Amino acid sequence: MAVLLWERALDPQKGTWSLPGGRLRDDEDLDTSARRQLAEKVDVRELAHLEQLSVFSAPDRVPAPRRIASAYLGLVPLTADPQLPGDTAWHPLSALPPMSFDHGTVVEHARTRLAAKLSYTNIAFALAPADFTMSTLREIYCAALGYDVDTTNLQRVLTRRKVITPTGKTRAPGRAGGRPAAVYRYTDSGIRVTDEFAALRPPT
Repeated sequence: MAVLLWERALDPQKGTWSLPGGRLRDDEDLDTSARRQLAEKVDVRELAHLEQLSVFSAPDRVPAPRRIASAYLGLVPLTADPQLPGDTAWHPLSALPPMSFDHGTVVEHARTRLAAKLSYTNIAFALAPADFTMSTLREIYCAALGYDVDTTNLQRVLTRRKVITPTGKTRAPGRAGGRPAAVYRYTDSGIRVTDEFAALRPPT
């Protein structure tokens, strides 16, 4: 799991890393602005999911003049291949560089939102390849949640909720041997609530 960041070349906070963003134009709404700026600034034109995250309005969040930020959670499919500028890079969520202003807080909000939605929606469709094995899907869940997930339990829960569908195909076992792994795909390509009362929790 990685976050797309760009390195600030000028003060304030030169050398720190920021989330892509910019000013809202007079002729666009927030969703349009978010998509435009991702496309123009970091060549991200394909998003599997985009939703407004929160508004950050602390008076001292950036140096004067005051700025209020509307942050978004956007999920980029694995198949996307944006041509990133030289000052922009993907950074592992578990090892973020020094962040600009309150952008570290924004990233933590996004991770918390994503972890919550993994509990009660099918949002992982936006993170997984079209076809996958349960071990691959487990790795995605572990990276997003920040703790270990049992493959068998994950398969049972997602199958019961009709979130994943077997393709009837298998993948050859790896070097360690074993049985061929069943291949699945997500039943839907749009977000939906699968269990509004569910909550994934770290193992005790």
